[in-house]
Amino acid sequence: MKPDVLVIGAGVVGLTTALRLAEQGLRVRIRADTVQRDTTSAAAGAIWGAELAEHPDVRRWTATGFAIQSRLAEDPATGVRVTPGVEASRTPVAVPDWATATVGAAELPPGFVTGWRYEAPVTDMPVHLAWLAGQFAGEVIPGRVERLADAFAEAPIVVNCTGLGARELGPDPSMRACRGQLVAVRNPGLDTFFLEYTDFVEEMTYLIPQGPVLLLGGCAFFDDERLDPDPAVAARIVERCAAVHPAVADAEVIEHRVGLRPMRPTVRLEHEDLGDGRHLIHNYGHGGAGVSTSWGCAGDVAEIVSGLLSGPARP
Repeated sequence: MKPDVLVIGAGVVGLTTALRLAEQGLRVRIRADTVQRDTTSAAAGAIWGAELAEHPDVRRWTATGFAIQSRLAEDPATGVRVTPGVEASRTPVAVPDWATATVGAAELPPGFVTGWRYEAPVTDMPVHLAWLAGQFAGEVIPGRVERLADAFAEAPIVVNCTGLGARELGPDPSMRACRGQLVAVRNPGLDTFFLEYTDFVEEMTYLIPQGPVLLLGGCAFFDDERLDPDPAVAARIVERCAAVHPAVADAEVIEHRVGLRPMRPTVRLEHEDLGDGRHLIHNYGHGGAGVSTSWGCAGDVAEIVSGLLSGPARP
């Protein structure tokens, strides 16, 4: 049977959106031109937060994400763990009200002057994406959608979760790539994360444990769409992280990961009534916070679709 909704994109935003819609009893189909392991989501460090995402509802979306990811962490198969750690700044800043404790400068790595402790969900993205895909009981059709108008041949409601792909598919010229790179090493024994708190800089420091693997980062280069790891960037990442935890310097490198954050002046979550019973919902441009905002945004999309099916179209 023809699906009620077509979701374009199978990254974390597309998968969570499809799951929320299916929970309403709708027939949902996903169409994507990349499998889970090849999406931008798979390369993410994926610790909870609102990195490089702008929208008035980001705080609400990330609060929803925190609650849901914390529940998912009860099942190891999801790839989510609630992990304690420290966030620290190289300049004096106010400690956020959600911190559980402050960290004195004497306890911080060299160069850091303000720090605080808290717990946050940390997600092993390849594992998590596979788990999400396994939860989805609808159709997953491989293949590229060349034009949004063509998608309505499959379903009357289309949800555009194409991330950076929206730049051409929309087209949306406001979309920009922000290149991220990290180094995955054999974990030398860390069970807490360390994040550098900073205003936007191209290179920053973070260490995120994921069981036997430790992710080292990071960087944020706008309009750089190279997908091959840069050895010089990787070397600087390891050097900065070793200044925080010296054991990292000799850790075995498992792999290098590169991903392109789908950047936009603001996350685009909106409904377009195209007439003739056709409805297009955009859900993309989540920057570096796709994992953290995905469940909140998926809930909003589900609410929009519910309204379309039960009453007059929402503006």
